[in-house]
Amino acid sequence: MSKTNYLSPFTHIISVICIACLLASCAGNKQSATSKTTTQNDNSYLLSQKDYISAQHYLNQAQTETNPDQTLALLIKSSEQLIVEKDYTRALWLANQLSVLLPLKKTKTGISQFSNSKTQNQAHNQSNNQSHIQYHNQAYKLALVKAASLMALNENELAYEQLLLADNFHSIAANAHQMSYFKMLGLLQQFRKLTLASIDAKLRAFSLQSTTQPYQFNELDDIDQLWQQLSQLSQWQLNQLKSLNPPHIKGWFQLVNYAHKFGSDQQKFSRYLNQWHRKYPDHPAKSVVNDLLDENSISNNSVQLNQLNNSNNINNIAVILPLSGKQKVAGTVAQQGILAAFQNDTNKTLHFIDANKLDMTTLKASFDHLAIDYVIGPLLKPHVKAYLAQTELTLPTLLLNLPNKTLIERSLQKSYGLLPHQVALSMRREDEAVQAATTLSQKQYQQPLILSHQDNTSKRITKAFTQQWQLITGKLPETVYVAKGEETQDKLKESLDVLLSEERIDDLQLRVKQTLKTETRNRRDVDMIYLVGSAKQTRLLKPYIDVNISPFAELIPIYGSSLSHSSAVDTSDKRDLTGLVFTEIPWSLSSTQQNKQLAQISHQLWPNRSDSLQRFFAMGFDSYSILDKISQMKNKSYIRHFGQTGVLKLNSNNILTRSLLWGRYQKDKVHEIAME
Repeated sequence: MSKTNYLSPFTHIISVICIACLLASCAGNKQSATSKTTTQNDNSYLLSQKDYISAQHYLNQAQTETNPDQTLALLIKSSEQLIVEKDYTRALWLANQLSVLLPLKKTKTGISQFSNSKTQNQAHNQSNNQSHIQYHNQAYKLALVKAASLMALNENELAYEQLLLADNFHSIAANAHQMSYFKMLGLLQQFRKLTLASIDAKLRAFSLQSTTQPYQFNELDDIDQLWQQLSQLSQWQLNQLKSLNPPHIKGWFQLVNYAHKFGSDQQKFSRYLNQWHRKYPDHPAKSVVNDLLDENSISNNSVQLNQLNNSNNINNIAVILPLSGKQKVAGTVAQQGILAAFQNDTNKTLHFIDANKLDMTTLKASFDHLAIDYVIGPLLKPHVKAYLAQTELTLPTLLLNLPNKTLIERSLQKSYGLLPHQVALSMRREDEAVQAATTLSQKQYQQPLILSHQDNTSKRITKAFTQQWQLITGKLPETVYVAKGEETQDKLKESLDVLLSEERIDDLQLRVKQTLKTETRNRRDVDMIYLVGSAKQTRLLKPYIDVNISPFAELIPIYGSSLSHSSAVDTSDKRDLTGLVFTEIPWSLSSTQQNKQLAQISHQLWPNRSDSLQRFFAMGFDSYSILDKISQMKNKSYIRHFGQTGVLKLNSNNILTRSLLWGRYQKDKVHEIAME
């Protein structure tokens, strides 16, 4: 006969009495204990207070119960009810004690040496399986109690560890997660700054609100909160969320996409909202759509009134660019992009000002004289700093660069300190590294290898990628910096362990007299490579990687940043780059978002223009095209601009960030691909 998994009845009763006495002794200190906790993480939503039964009631029942299984169940209910009573310290203490009392000797599934018949064996195995599942269900509930208590006590990292344990118990027991699990997970992932994981968990929690689980859920408040979070996602984040496939995501995805694309046009947006209503009549977001339709109706009336008063028109635009000096070419190309978007608009007048010949202290007087309504620029960081120093300038401004942070601001992780009337367009390479790391981390790669060159730009991209990867996965990817010249291949071989393989082959050939046919072997733990370097450097490094992968090994996927792609360098054979996947702005990639007609004209006029200058042209084009949307983007966070530098989103720091596209080299062509 197998030994029992539970405590003996005598020990069991003594344990319950001890727990009851300890809890009773703590009851007098309940108010003082709970008063020390903060309300930052209020977990009172975890259990419904309908048909309220106190924790002490369950505890009293446990003391009179003789069945160990029932006693344990009652004690677990008592710990859950302590959460409802906001007695988090006692709930945590009781859950910890019950985890110790929880049966640890689980009988392994198998044939008992004392069982002689097939029927006995089957019954024995079935009993073991039930005991196994019961154990993990009980452990799951206790982990949730601990997580809720720790959250309320502001121990968020410890609470997250308990949710990881709960997920492990849930996987083994093969039961559905409780809503409280997803609710807490959503809050904790938000605390950990993992926006997508947080929203995914909240969507899953919301889908369970109509079930019979004993939890309460404020539907209208949570719907509004979900909409606010979803509508603030970047385009690439929205695509990533869709790939996670939370409940009702098709309807949410369609709604947010309509808001992104048509939110700035009330009439068109209303038409698409009504279309959404017909397609998703029972979707949880229908109340959001009704609110948006009402909002658009009011906005349409306001727009018509403003148009009659001409109060929102932008007539005179000052553009501050370096039109002389060392950066003249960059300024001139940005100017050409602005003029391409302007197209002789009769409603507006452009005033180009050379930043290198400008006395910033006289700028206000000049703007007053020209009756300037809006400012685009400056472009260069020193000019941006000088412009922002003119505190008397209060005109709406779209800066074409981010101001430099001071060392103190960097250490404190402060924003760029833009005023409400100031907006900056960010073209930082680090932004695409964050997008790439987030996207690729969802591909379940376990051992990424970053091969980066040692220039400053590559190092910044590498740092941003590694930080984001570690934030999401908890693991720091391996990074290898490669130098230029002959050392590149040796460094690559070393990082892939090919040099070790060559040494083993050489040693074997010395020991064996016969001629051996050998192939080097690369390390097998690396399952993804992220290349960071210029297009020319990538053209050298990518073939090195290919030839150093063993012919009998699986191909390692290779990804890169926009640095790795160049229309100018790609005029020659592209076959060496086959398979490389990279992020890129729409202007530099033949894509559905690219302004193909303008791209063709630009190529005809400037066939040899460098990739960096192409970016300046696209930035200039977008800076003018987005002017009429910026005020709307400030009021409605869901409005996006689908431009040539990416899908532009205005964040809470008044910075326009971008969502980039993905491209792939396939033989002699480059294709846009969907990565999410």
